Amino acid sequence: MRTEWTKQSRGEPGATRRNAVPVGFALPHLMPAVHEVRLEERYDFAPRWSKENSEIDRIALTLREDDDVLSVQLQDTLRAAPRRWYRPSPVRLARGEWVRWQLNHRWSGGCCGEWSYELTTLNLAYGSPRDAKVFLGTPTRHVDEQTYLS
Repeated sequence: MRTEWTKQSRGEPGATRRNAVPVGFALPHLMPAVHEVRLEERYDFAPRWSKENSEIDRIALTLREDDDVLSVQLQDTLRAAPRRWYRPSPVRLARGEWVRWQLNHRWSGGCCGEWSYELTTLNLAYGSPRDAKVFLGTPTRHVDEQTYLS
Protein backbone atom coordinates (compact mmCIF):
# COMPACT_ATOMS: atom_id res chain seq x y z
CA MET A 1 0.00 0.00 0.00
CA ARG A 2 1.11 3.51 -0.67
CA THR A 3 -0.50 6.46 1.06
CA GLU A 4 0.47 9.80 -0.50
CA TRP A 5 -0.28 13.33 0.72
CA THR A 6 0.89 16.95 0.73
CA LYS A 7 1.18 19.64 3.37
CA GLN A 8 -2.57 20.14 3.04
CA SER A 9 -3.20 16.82 4.86
CA ARG A 10 -0.59 17.31 7.58
CA GLY A 11 -2.95 19.48 9.61
CA GLU A 12 -6.67 19.40 10.26
CA PRO A 13 -9.06 18.53 8.76
CA GLY A 14 -7.00 16.59 6.19
CA ALA A 15 -4.91 14.78 8.80
CA THR A 16 -8.02 13.17 10.29
CA ARG A 17 -8.95 11.69 6.90
CA ARG A 18 -5.36 10.58 6.23
CA ASN A 19 -4.98 8.99 9.66
CA ALA A 20 -8.21 7.02 9.10
CA VAL A 21 -6.66 5.18 6.13
CA PRO A 22 -6.53 1.44 6.91
CA VAL A 23 -3.19 -0.39 7.11
CA GLY A 24 -4.60 -3.51 5.46
CA PHE A 25 -7.42 -4.66 3.21
CA ALA A 26 -9.26 -7.92 2.73
CA LEU A 27 -7.94 -9.93 -0.20
CA PRO A 28 -10.21 -10.33 -3.25
CA HIS A 29 -9.35 -14.07 -3.35
CA LEU A 30 -7.02 -16.60 -1.70
CA MET A 31 -4.67 -17.24 -4.63
CA PRO A 32 -1.05 -15.99 -4.38
CA ALA A 33 -0.79 -12.58 -6.03
CA VAL A 34 0.63 -9.08 -5.65
CA HIS A 35 -2.00 -6.44 -4.93
CA GLU A 36 -0.99 -2.79 -4.73
CA VAL A 37 -3.38 -0.27 -3.23
CA ARG A 38 -2.79 3.47 -3.57
CA LEU A 39 -4.47 5.95 -1.25
CA GLU A 40 -3.84 9.46 -2.49
CA GLU A 41 -4.88 12.81 -1.09
CA ARG A 42 -6.01 13.99 -4.51
CA TYR A 43 -8.59 11.17 -4.57
CA ASP A 44 -9.69 11.80 -0.95
CA PHE A 45 -7.71 8.71 0.16
CA ALA A 46 -10.16 6.35 -1.56
CA PRO A 47 -8.43 2.99 -2.21
CA ARG A 48 -7.36 2.47 -5.82
CA TRP A 49 -6.26 -1.07 -6.61
CA SER A 50 -3.66 -1.67 -9.33
CA LYS A 51 -3.92 -4.56 -11.73
CA GLU A 52 -3.11 -7.82 -9.98
CA ASN A 53 0.33 -9.22 -10.69
CA SER A 54 2.08 -12.51 -10.08
CA GLU A 55 5.57 -10.98 -9.80
CA ILE A 56 7.07 -8.79 -7.08
CA ASP A 57 9.05 -5.62 -7.69
CA ARG A 58 12.54 -7.00 -7.06
CA ILE A 59 13.98 -3.50 -6.71
CA ALA A 60 11.62 -2.66 -3.85
CA LEU A 61 11.50 -6.07 -2.15
CA THR A 62 13.98 -8.88 -1.63
CA LEU A 63 12.65 -12.36 -0.91
CA ARG A 64 14.75 -15.46 -0.27
CA GLU A 65 13.32 -18.87 0.55
CA ASP A 66 15.42 -21.48 2.32
CA ASP A 67 14.25 -24.63 4.14
CA ASP A 68 10.61 -23.48 4.37
CA VAL A 69 11.60 -20.09 5.81
CA LEU A 70 11.08 -16.89 3.82
CA SER A 71 13.46 -13.97 4.36
CA VAL A 72 11.82 -10.59 3.59
CA GLN A 73 13.60 -7.24 3.19
CA LEU A 74 11.77 -4.07 2.12
CA GLN A 75 14.24 -1.86 0.28
CA ASP A 76 14.52 1.87 0.91
CA THR A 77 14.34 4.47 -1.82
CA LEU A 78 17.44 6.56 -2.47
CA ARG A 79 15.41 9.48 -3.83
CA ALA A 80 13.56 10.61 -0.72
CA ALA A 81 14.30 11.91 2.76
CA PRO A 82 15.07 11.04 5.40
CA ARG A 83 17.84 8.70 4.41
CA ARG A 84 18.02 5.62 6.62
CA TRP A 85 21.61 4.69 7.27
CA TYR A 86 20.73 1.82 9.60
CA ARG A 87 18.08 -0.60 8.45
CA PRO A 88 16.52 -3.56 10.23
CA SER A 89 17.63 -7.06 9.35
CA PRO A 90 15.44 -9.10 7.04
CA VAL A 91 12.38 -10.65 8.66
CA ARG A 92 12.15 -14.43 8.66
CA LEU A 93 8.72 -16.00 8.21
CA ALA A 94 7.55 -19.60 8.53
CA ARG A 95 4.66 -20.80 6.37
CA GLY A 96 1.39 -19.28 7.53
CA GLU A 97 3.06 -16.20 9.09
CA TRP A 98 2.91 -12.66 7.77
CA VAL A 99 4.70 -9.35 8.15
CA ARG A 100 3.58 -5.72 8.13
CA TRP A 101 6.51 -3.42 7.27
CA GLN A 102 6.01 0.36 7.27
CA LEU A 103 8.39 2.99 5.92
CA ASN A 104 7.71 6.71 5.36
CA HIS A 105 9.40 9.46 3.33
CA ARG A 106 9.12 13.02 2.13
CA TRP A 107 10.47 14.72 -0.97
CA SER A 108 10.36 18.07 -2.66
CA GLY A 109 8.57 17.87 -5.94
CA GLY A 110 7.06 19.83 -8.74
CA CYS A 111 7.87 23.34 -9.81
CA CYS A 112 6.93 24.92 -6.47
CA GLY A 113 9.28 22.92 -4.23
CA GLU A 114 6.43 21.84 -1.94
CA TRP A 115 6.89 18.72 0.17
CA SER A 116 5.08 15.50 -0.65
CA TYR A 117 4.83 12.60 1.78
CA GLU A 118 4.44 8.85 1.43
CA LEU A 119 3.84 5.92 3.73
CA THR A 120 4.59 2.49 2.27
CA THR A 121 2.94 -0.41 4.06
CA LEU A 122 3.93 -3.91 2.97
CA ASN A 123 1.61 -6.70 4.10
CA LEU A 124 3.11 -10.01 2.99
CA ALA A 125 2.02 -13.54 3.88
CA TYR A 126 4.22 -16.61 3.37
CA GLY A 127 2.20 -19.37 1.77
CA SER A 128 -1.41 -19.21 0.66
CA PRO A 129 -3.56 -17.37 3.19
CA ARG A 130 -6.50 -19.35 4.53
CA ASP A 131 -8.51 -16.23 5.30
CA ALA A 132 -9.16 -13.30 2.94
CA LYS A 133 -9.17 -11.01 6.01
CA VAL A 134 -5.66 -12.02 7.10
CA PHE A 135 -4.24 -8.48 6.69
CA LEU A 136 -6.99 -7.00 8.85
CA GLY A 137 -5.59 -8.79 11.90
CA THR A 138 -2.40 -8.63 13.93
CA PRO A 139 0.76 -9.48 11.98
CA THR A 140 3.16 -12.19 13.09
CA ARG A 141 5.99 -9.67 12.64
CA HIS A 142 5.78 -5.86 12.49
CA VAL A 143 8.63 -3.62 11.36
CA ASP A 144 7.93 0.07 11.92
CA GLU A 145 10.45 2.34 10.22
CA GLN A 146 8.24 5.40 10.39
CA THR A 147 10.02 8.52 11.51
CA TYR A 148 9.15 12.17 12.01
CA LEU A 149 8.78 13.92 8.67
CA SER A 150 9.39 17.65 9.10
